[in-house]
Amino acid sequence: MHRIMLLACLLGPASAIAAADLECRDRVAHWLDPASGETLATPAVFARLERASIVLLGESHTTIAHHRWQAAVLAGLHARKPAMAIGFEMLPRAAQPALDAWSAGELGEAEFLERVDWDRVWGYDPDLYLPLLHFARMQRLPTVALNVERALVAKVGQSGWDAVAEADREGVSTPAPASVAYKRSLAELYALKSNLRAEQEGREADAESLDIDAILESAEFGRFVEAQLTWDRAMAEALAAALRRDPGATVVGIVGRGHLEHGYGIPHQLAALGVERVEVLLPHDADVSCADLPADLADAIFVVDADGEAEAPPRPRLGVIIENADGGVRVTEVVADSVAARSGIEAGDRIVAAAGFATATTGELIEIIRRQAPGTWLPLTLRRGDRELDLTAKFPQSFD
Repeated sequence: MHRIMLLACLLGPASAIAAADLECRDRVAHWLDPASGETLATPAVFARLERASIVLLGESHTTIAHHRWQAAVLAGLHARKPAMAIGFEMLPRAAQPALDAWSAGELGEAEFLERVDWDRVWGYDPDLYLPLLHFARMQRLPTVALNVERALVAKVGQSGWDAVAEADREGVSTPAPASVAYKRSLAELYALKSNLRAEQEGREADAESLDIDAILESAEFGRFVEAQLTWDRAMAEALAAALRRDPGATVVGIVGRGHLEHGYGIPHQLAALGVERVEVLLPHDADVSCADLPADLADAIFVVDADGEAEAPPRPRLGVIIENADGGVRVTEVVADSVAARSGIEAGDRIVAAAGFATATTGELIEIIRRQAPGTWLPLTLRRGDRELDLTAKFPQSFD
């Protein structure tokens, strides 16, 4: 569905399908209103988008059909309203100069990916996003790095928002508090992750880690929520700033759907910043039922047929935030419950070799980790202070 066919579906005449009880497979290539379940006329959807200040296009990061849908919506909206800026969750604010150079046609693909340190800051296959970046470049549209460094989010997750000095917040202001519904949604995600972690480790999850009410009361979960809010707030502020620079343009955000669904994340923070006329659009896979869609899921959804399409394979992750340093790759943060944490890696360690190969740069370490298969035991050599340590990173049986 990449191609002219999907673009024609998005831009062409609306279907007369209106029955709310049709299965999703019968509604591929149609816009739906989650509140009513009815089909929306394509011209009516784009008329709403033309009036919007900010349009948020969600995705599941590894689903190719979602990225093709985003590209088609961008093309359709730009044809109607050429004044546009595009923001990308994938890149932190520090990548803005390289993103500006890319949009101006000053960098090739390889140089751009190297300049933004793509593998470190995002890690998903760049081929999923390059069509969107090429569209912005072709049209010479302003592009915006929406995110912040993972080190900031990790620090909030470990110590809480108030424990992070204002000078270290990358200019992000205090987020609006999460709604009760958002907290419960995040608690369910938190429990799911705990259960998956237990499965990967071959053990039963303890009852408390699956008890939503207990999770909601825990201090660790409170910090988890604050970390999520930091992401939401940072991206909302970057979108709002882009709108202030050109109030007549439509600012489009390319972001993960978890930051958009039910208006909990970025839309909630945009409202707190006083930004109005925000539209949230989500792709909806045809193999997921269209019955009983939550009324507040999004302003509109578009049914895509991802059946039979290859998913970008999940990649192995060590679970560290790293930077180049003299004498090896320095670990600045270790993600809780990650492969690195379970292997005994600590913040401040320098990783000097992996699988017997020297790792003088972050790129060299990332390339070695990428080659690891599920279940691999990866030998690492570290320097911790004056000592040299040999550790083994044990990857799970599945990277899903």
